[in-house]
Amino acid sequence: MAKKAQSRKPKGGDTTGDDVAMHDRDIVFRQHFDGRQTQFLQTLVCDDVIDEHKRKPLGQHSEPLERLLHHFRRMAMTNKYAVRRNSATSRFSIVAFSGTRGTPPSAVEDTDYETVEEAYHGVFLLQIKDLMGA
Repeated sequence: MAKKAQSRKPKGGDTTGDDVAMHDRDIVFRQHFDGRQTQFLQTLVCDDVIDEHKRKPLGQHSEPLERLLHHFRRMAMTNKYAVRRNSATSRFSIVAFSGTRGTPPSAVEDTDYETVEEAYHGVFLLQIKDLMGA
């Protein structure tokens, strides 16, 4: 019994040997999955989906648009787009988060939007551009 207990790995995992190799395989698989997912999402981008978002940026959407929006929401905070309201002018602009705590978001473009819905659509168009690799 004592011999069996000695051969077990401690709780919390061991970061040597097979566990490191498994961690590397997880990274490789995640990169492969992300690449395949990006390829699939690129097939969903069309004028109809973009027009649908322009008409109604919030609320229920078609399945292709929902899939795109879910993907954009799950993205990492680094360079993630957001809408900022200028309290002096009551207009909206697009910013990108740095992903670093304490670092303020940076302006993405010089365009100001009249409504928050227009700004949301501007963010969507930037996300589509990034997805398509342009």
